[in-house]
Amino acid sequence: MMRKKRRSSVEKVAGTTTATKAKKSRSNGQQPKEAASEARNETIFVAFVKEAGVNLKNNGTSHEIAVDQVVFQKRIQQQLQKSPRYPGILKEFITELEAYIENPDRFRNCLLPCIPQQSEGDMSSVSSFQESLIRMLLGIEMLQTLIISTLLEKLPEFMLDGTVDGGLNIPRMIINQLKWLDRVVDSKELAVKLMDLVSVAPVEVQRDIITSLPEILEDSQHNDIARELNALLHENTQLTVPILDALSSLNLSSSLLTEVREAVMATLAAVQLEDLPMVVKFILHSVSASDAYEVVSNLRTKLELEQCVLPLVLQASQSRMKNKPAAGSASTAASGSSQDSVTLILDCIKSAVRFQKTISEAWLKAIESVNEAENHKVLDLLLLFILHCTNANQSRRGAERGLKLKVRTGLIQEALLQKTFRDYSQVMRGYFPSILALAQSLVRSPDPCVVPFGGHMYRHSFTVFDSYCQQEVVGSLVTHVCSGVSGEVDVALELLCSLVMEKPSEMALYAVFVKGILDYMDNLTPQQIRRLFHLLSRLAFGQQQQGSHIQDDMHIVIRKQLSSTVPKYKRIGIIGAVMIVGSMGALRPKGKESQSSSLSQETLRQVTALLELVKSSSESSPEAAALYYDELANLISSSALDPQVEEMIGMSVLDDFQDDFVVDLGPDITGSFPFPACAMYNIEEEESQGCIAINLLPLLAKETQNKGEQQFQIGKQKKQVSPLCLSPFFRLLRLCEEKRHQGDLEEIDALVGCPLILTNMDVVDKTDSLSKAEREFLCTLLFHTINWFREVVNAFCKQTETEMKMKVMTRLQNITFLQTLLERALAGTPGYMPPVSNFDGETADGIMSSFGVPVNKAKKDGTGKKRKAPGRNAPEVTSQPEEATEADETQQEQPEKEKEREIRLGVSLTAYRPFFRELDMEVLSVLQCGLLSRSLLDSELHTKVREEVLLGPTELVFLLEDMLHKLEFSLTAAPAKRAPFLKMRADKTVGFSHLQQRSTKDIASYCVQLLPTLCSHLENCHNHFQSLLSENNGVVDGPSTDVEEHQLMSSGYQLLLQVINITFSWSGFSQPGQRSLLKKALGVLAGRLKEGGPELTLEQLVKHSFEYLLNFRSTMPSLSTAMCLTQLLITVSEKGGSSGTYREQTASLARRFLSQSWVTASGEKERGSKFNEALHTLLSIYLEHVDDVLKAVEEIAGDGITELINASKDESSASWPTLNRQTFLVFYKVLMAELEKAARRIPAGKMSDNSEAQSEKLLTWNLAVRDFHILVNLVKVFDSRPVLNVSLKYGRLFLESFLKLGMPLLDYSFKRHKEDVQSLLKTFQLSTRQLHHMCGHSKINQDTSLTNHVPAVKKSLELFVYRVKAMLTLNNCQEAFWMGNLKNRNLKGEEILSQRSQGSDDDDEVEEEGDQESAPPQEQSDDEGQESDSEDMSRISRKEDSTEESD
Repeated sequence: MMRKKRRSSVEKVAGTTTATKAKKSRSNGQQPKEAASEARNETIFVAFVKEAGVNLKNNGTSHEIAVDQVVFQKRIQQQLQKSPRYPGILKEFITELEAYIENPDRFRNCLLPCIPQQSEGDMSSVSSFQESLIRMLLGIEMLQTLIISTLLEKLPEFMLDGTVDGGLNIPRMIINQLKWLDRVVDSKELAVKLMDLVSVAPVEVQRDIITSLPEILEDSQHNDIARELNALLHENTQLTVPILDALSSLNLSSSLLTEVREAVMATLAAVQLEDLPMVVKFILHSVSASDAYEVVSNLRTKLELEQCVLPLVLQASQSRMKNKPAAGSASTAASGSSQDSVTLILDCIKSAVRFQKTISEAWLKAIESVNEAENHKVLDLLLLFILHCTNANQSRRGAERGLKLKVRTGLIQEALLQKTFRDYSQVMRGYFPSILALAQSLVRSPDPCVVPFGGHMYRHSFTVFDSYCQQEVVGSLVTHVCSGVSGEVDVALELLCSLVMEKPSEMALYAVFVKGILDYMDNLTPQQIRRLFHLLSRLAFGQQQQGSHIQDDMHIVIRKQLSSTVPKYKRIGIIGAVMIVGSMGALRPKGKESQSSSLSQETLRQVTALLELVKSSSESSPEAAALYYDELANLISSSALDPQVEEMIGMSVLDDFQDDFVVDLGPDITGSFPFPACAMYNIEEEESQGCIAINLLPLLAKETQNKGEQQFQIGKQKKQVSPLCLSPFFRLLRLCEEKRHQGDLEEIDALVGCPLILTNMDVVDKTDSLSKAEREFLCTLLFHTINWFREVVNAFCKQTETEMKMKVMTRLQNITFLQTLLERALAGTPGYMPPVSNFDGETADGIMSSFGVPVNKAKKDGTGKKRKAPGRNAPEVTSQPEEATEADETQQEQPEKEKEREIRLGVSLTAYRPFFRELDMEVLSVLQCGLLSRSLLDSELHTKVREEVLLGPTELVFLLEDMLHKLEFSLTAAPAKRAPFLKMRADKTVGFSHLQQRSTKDIASYCVQLLPTLCSHLENCHNHFQSLLSENNGVVDGPSTDVEEHQLMSSGYQLLLQVINITFSWSGFSQPGQRSLLKKALGVLAGRLKEGGPELTLEQLVKHSFEYLLNFRSTMPSLSTAMCLTQLLITVSEKGGSSGTYREQTASLARRFLSQSWVTASGEKERGSKFNEALHTLLSIYLEHVDDVLKAVEEIAGDGITELINASKDESSASWPTLNRQTFLVFYKVLMAELEKAARRIPAGKMSDNSEAQSEKLLTWNLAVRDFHILVNLVKVFDSRPVLNVSLKYGRLFLESFLKLGMPLLDYSFKRHKEDVQSLLKTFQLSTRQLHHMCGHSKINQDTSLTNHVPAVKKSLELFVYRVKAMLTLNNCQEAFWMGNLKNRNLKGEEILSQRSQGSDDDDEVEEEGDQESAPPQEQSDDEGQESDSEDMSRISRKEDSTEESD
C-alpha cells in the first residue's frame, strides 16, 4: 500500500525517544499492518513535531504540548531550515502530514486544541489554552500555503457528513483554522480558492465560508471579495444572511458600499421574512451621515411590516412542513413566528439608532415628513417607541415631541394605534416602559388634542399585555389621579371607569390599588369624587362582585365620613354612599336565570338601610340634607335603577315634600313674621283660596327664629324643615316623577303655577327704613324664591303644551324681575351672606371670598347693565347683569335727573352667580321660541301675540348669559395647571355640577342643534337695528329710540355672537372624529345664506358662512359687538385650512369699525374701559391682518394722530373717528407693539444677499425706523406717564430688534448703499435721542414706574453707539467716528442743570454726518451736535463721553 511505502522510506530518521509512544498507539484499534513496528511509525512529520514539543496522541485524547506554541513554531522552522534536504523537505513534511491525517480521527485531533503537558510536581509556564496542531503549523510562513491547499482539498471529503459524533462539524473546524492568522502569505490565492469552494459546496458550508471571509482575508482583498459576494447575492437568495453578515464586516470603499446597499435595497421586497433582520441591519450599518435620511426614508417606504403578519404565519407553517426531515435546520425556528422576526428587525433598528445619532435623527425626520394620515404605517409608531427607549435624551425628547405633533395634527390616529397593538402585541411588549412613559406624557400634556391618545395607549396596554403591565397601567393611572392636576385627574378617572366597565374581572385584581386613591380625596373635586366612588362601587358591588373583597373597606370609609362633623368629609360620605346605592340597586339585565333579572330581598334591604343611614346622618344639617337630595337626584337621572328601588325612593320623596313644603292656601295666613305674609306669583286660573302654596316665608321665619335658640333645640324630636332644601328636594321629586312616569309630570304640574307665601315686594323700596336683620331676611327670601323658580323652569322646560310653555315663560319673567329687586335689596345690605344653593362645593364663606362679592351701593364701573325696575307684569323686564354694554361708561356724566335712578339700580349679580341654582342645558330649548320686541307689539294684534309663546328681550339676554357661562366653562380649554402648594380657595366649578356630568362633545352637539335658533335671533337683532336706523334716518339716537330696549337688544346681539364664537372655537373640532359635526355647524350658517347640500366641501362651507356673518356688519350697535363679530369671522375663517384668503376682508372690516363713530342710544359717545378693551382688540386685529403693517402704522400715526393734534379738545381724528384724546393711549400702545412685532419679522441681513435683496430689506427698515421716529416724537405732545411708559418699554424692544436684525444688514450693505444707510441712521439717531430725553425726564421726576425701564434702555442705547462704531470699523471707515461732549435734556429740550456739573453723567450721541463734501457738519443744529444717545458712557470710556459718526 502507498501508506506503507511512505512510512518505510523515512525509517532512518526514527529516534529512540518515540519508541514507547509508538507502542501505546497499538491500542487505537488500527489494522495490524499499521502497527508492524515502532520504527515504521516515526515519519519526518511525527519526529519533527515530537522534537518541537508536541506529543501526538492517537487514542482519541487531545495532543499534548510541552512548550509554548511560539517555541514550537520556531523549533519546527529551524528543523526544516537546517535539514540538508531543504527546501525539498517542505514537500516531504507536507506529504507526511497528509498521510497522517488520512485517518479521520487523527485529522479531527489535529484540528482540536492541544492541551499543556503537566509532569508531577512541575508547574509549567505553558498557557492553559493552546491552538490546534494545524493552526500552529499554519503560523509557520514557509508551510502556510502548502497546508492551506491540503486543508481545502481535504474539506470536500466532509462536506456531506453534517455534524459528526460529539457535535463537531469538520468543515467548520477546517475553516476556523484559517481565521485570524497573524499573516496570510498569499491572500489573493486564498480568496480565489475559497470562492471556488463556495461555488460547489452545499448551503451550510457556503454559509460558514462566507461568514468567515472577513476573519480570514486581509484588507487588501476586501473590495474584490465584496464584488463577488454582491454578484452571488443576486444569484442565491438562500445566502442573503451570510453574505450581508460578511459584507457588514468587510472594510469597503464608500462607493462600493453604496452600490451594494442599493442592490440589497432593490431586492428588499423579495427577501424571506426570517432573513429581513439581517438585511435591515446591513442597510443601516452601511449608512453615512450624508445619505442617512435618504436611505432611512427608502427603507421606511419598502419595509412593509403589515404584510408580514398573517401571510407569513402561513408561510412559516409551510416551511416547517418542508423542513421536517432536516432536524438541524435553524431556519424553522426563526420562521416559527412572524412576530419574532419583526422583533429582530426592530432590534436591528434599535441597535443602529442607539449607536448612530445620524440614524436616529434620520428616522425622526422621515416620520415627520409624512403629511397624510393614510401614509403612516405601524412601523412609524414602533419607531417612535424605539427612539424613545434609547438612552439619548435628545432622541427621547424628539420621539415625544414628534408623537405629540402627529397626534395633534391628526396624522397618527387611534385606528393605527389599535392596529399596532392588535397585530404586534408581542413586539410591543418589549417597548412597554416607553409606551407607559409616552402615555404619561400625553395625559399630562396641557394640549387637550393629545390627551385622549394617551388614554388609548393606556387602555390598549391594559387590554393586550400581561398582568405585570396591567398592574403598571393601573398604578400609573392612580398616580395621575393623585397628582391634583384637574385635567389629568379627569382623564385618568374616566379611563379607570371604562376599564372597570370593559374588564371587570381583570380590574378586580387591582381594586386595592384603586382603593388607595381614597387617601388622596382632599385634592379631588366633587365631580371627581363621584367618578371615584362610581368605579369603586362598580368593582365592589357590581353584578358579578369581582371586587367584593373591598366591600367592607368601602362600608367602613362611608360610615366614617358620614359620622364626621367636618362638612367637607360629610359631603364625601354622602356622595360615596349614593354612588354605592347606585351600584347595589342597579337594574340587572335579564339573564337565563329568573332571579338574575331582579334585585334580591337582601340587597334591597341593604340599599334601604344605607339610604336610611345617609338620611339620618344628614338630618342635623340642612346643607348635608340638600346635598343628599341633589346627589340622589343625579343618580336617578343618570343611572338605571331597579324598579323596586325607584318606587321606594319616589313614594317617600313625594310624601315628604308635601308634608314639608306644601300647604293649602286659606283666606288668611296666620303667624307672626318679620313681614306681612301674602300669596304671590299665582298663575293658576282657579280661585286662589282653594289652591296649594309653597310655604316659604313661614319656614324661613321659623328657621331664622330657631337659629337664635339652637341650644334649646337639641332635645326636641321633630326635625326642622329648612327652606334651603326646597329647591334640591323639588329637583329630586321632579326627576323621580319623570322616571316613574316616562317624562310625564302631570302629578306635580300644579307646582309650576302655584303661588308662594311671600310678602308684598313693595317693601324693597323701603329698605332704608328696615333693620339689618330684616334686610338680610328679605334678601334671603328673594334668593330662595328665585332658586325655586329656576328649578321650576328646569322641571317644566321640556313640556310641549302651549299652556305649560306660557307658564314657564312667565316664571322666567318672574326670575328676571325678582333679580332687579334683589340687586336693589343687596345694595342696601352690605356684608350680607346669601344662602348656599350648590351644596357639593365650598361653604358660603369660601364662595364669598373666592368670588369677591361686592358691597358697593351703586354701579360705577359699568360691570353690569343699566336697568330700571319695571312693573311686575312687564314682558320685557330686565335680566341678570353679566355682560356690560357700552352705554354704562357714560353714567359718570349723567344728567341730574338720572342720578337718582342710578342709585336705585343696586349691585351687579355677577358675583352672586354661585348662590343661584344651576339651570339645566335643556332650559336653553326655550330659546327656540320667537323673539318679542316693541315693534312686534306695535305692529301685531295683542291677541295673536298671546297665542304664541314669545321670548322677551330680557329673557333672551338672561338665557344667553347662562349659555355663555356654560360654554366658557365646558368648551373653552384652560391650560392644565398644577395645584399650587398653598391651594387657592377659588373653585370655578361651583354652579356647574350638572354640566360637568356631560361630555364636551355632547355640549358641542347640543350647541350645534341650537345654531339655527341662535341664527334666527341674530337675524331678529339685525332686523331690529336695521329698522331702527331706517326709522331714524340712519341716526342711532333718534327720538323713537327706547334706550332700555336698545340696550337689551344690543346686549343680546353681542351675547349671540359670543356664544356662536365659543361654539366654533371648541378645540374638539380639530380632532378628525369631529369633522362631521364641524361641517354640520358650518352648514347651518352657510344654509341661512344659500341652500346647499351636504356635498359642499369644508372650504365652500367656510366661504358661505363667512359671507353670511359678514352681512351683519351694517347693524353693529356698539364697538364691543363689532369686536365680537370680527372675532367670530376670524374663528370661522380658520376652519377652512387656508385662512390667508380671508385676511384682507377681516382687515377691511376692522378698519371699517375703527373708522366709525360709535354713539350710545342716549346720544353720547361711547367711552370707558370696556370700549377701550374692544378698541385695543380691534386695532390689533386690523394691524395683524393688514398686508403692509408698516404702511398702516404710518397712516394712523402720521395722518390720524396729526389730525387729532390739530383738532379741538373733545374732537376726534377725521379719518379715524375712534381716535380721540381719551383713546390715544390705546392707539399708541397697539401701534408701538405691532411695530415692534413687525420689526422682529424682518429677515436678518446675510452676507450672501444680493444687492436687490439688500435694497429691499433696507427699504423695509427705513419704513420701520421712520414709523418709530414718528411714534417716539409724539411724546412731546402727549407726555402723560402711561404714554412715556409705553414708549420706553417698546422703544427698548424695537432698539434691540434693530441691533439684532438691522445692524448685520448695515454691515453687509454699507459699501453698496452708503446713502441709504446714512439716511436710516440719521433718522434713527433722532429717535434714540428722544428716548434719552425720556430717561432724563424719568430721573428728574423720580417716577418709579418709568425709572424701572431706564437701565435697560440706557444699556441698549450704549450698545447702539458701539455697534455703529463696529460697523464703520468693519467697512474701514473708523476714522469717520469722532467724539464730542453732549448735554442731558428733558422732554422740552431744556438742559438738565442738576446733571450738567457731573462730567461722568454727560451722554453720547451717534451722528451720521455723511461725506465731508455732501453733508458738512454745519448742517446739523446745535442740539444735534451736543446731545447724546446714551448716558453714563464714562463706565466704558472716562476720557470722552460722546461719539459722533460721519462718513
